[in-house]
Amino acid sequence: MMPTIYVGNAPCSWGTLEFAGLEGERISYPRMLDELGATGYTGTELGDWGYLPTTPAVLRAELAGRGLSLTGAFVPVALRDHAAHAPGVESALRVARLLAAASEGAETRPFLVLADRNGDDRVRTAWAGRVRPDQSFGLDEWRIFARGAEAVARAVRDETGLRTVFHHHCAGFVETPAEIAALLDLTDPALLGLVFDTGHYVYGAGATDGAAALEGLERFAERVWYVHFKDCDPQVAAQARAGGIDYFTAIRRGLFCELGRGCVDFAAVTGWLRGHDYHGYITVEQDVLPGMGAPVESARRNRAYLRGVGL
Repeated sequence: MMPTIYVGNAPCSWGTLEFAGLEGERISYPRMLDELGATGYTGTELGDWGYLPTTPAVLRAELAGRGLSLTGAFVPVALRDHAAHAPGVESALRVARLLAAASEGAETRPFLVLADRNGDDRVRTAWAGRVRPDQSFGLDEWRIFARGAEAVARAVRDETGLRTVFHHHCAGFVETPAEIAALLDLTDPALLGLVFDTGHYVYGAGATDGAAALEGLERFAERVWYVHFKDCDPQVAAQARAGGIDYFTAIRRGLFCELGRGCVDFAAVTGWLRGHDYHGYITVEQDVLPGMGAPVESARRNRAYLRGVGL
């Protein structure tokens, strides 16, 4: 019997993005949850703190009333700064407590999705998609970053029992395959996993086709605990790299397009996941910004596409 793979979505697909200046129409959370469920998804991430209810009983009721599960929550921390570690742990714990309480008794448990404070560094934001080795950390900086990531993951595990996955993300300090490998090499594989994001991986790898996603899954297979499905438009990617376009401008131009319209081979990715006994949720992320159309229609098309590849 094949392991069960469930399909979720996230508030960012309805224009609720974590980066200032990229937000779309502020769609109310009841409407977002209604549309998410109506378009065929069975789980949602938390989104920005305060977007969904932060009282566990209220959040649990809102999800249960629509037959939805909680899949995870994105928590950015400036891990390269030792002084940010302690407040980062507290921020993560606040989110993890809500996740744990709101999902108590659920069939699947959500992940704490830890990330760098992506978009904070001007150089990394300007060079996203074409980062050079000399723009990365030295060993001492990597050790600080890794200690911070482990501190968050350990605190979350010890207090709530939830697992932490790290999100490699463009415009942050863990973007390229080499940077992902560096972080994973310095962290406990029993403590910190990876949320593998197909679109961020392809763009961050400087790749020209979606085969990079399969190469990345194979390379980091032992650490992949959770997966984000995001596509990458190769033409926008090529134009951004050739023209020196920064990360946020590339997103506005449609870098992360609807599933099936970019270069990621999601049928092959799905086959890889099934072949490696992946179970639980994959989460669709489609950054819908003003002028890109109605989020609900994008969500519906993305779900129809995934049914076509067996999900």
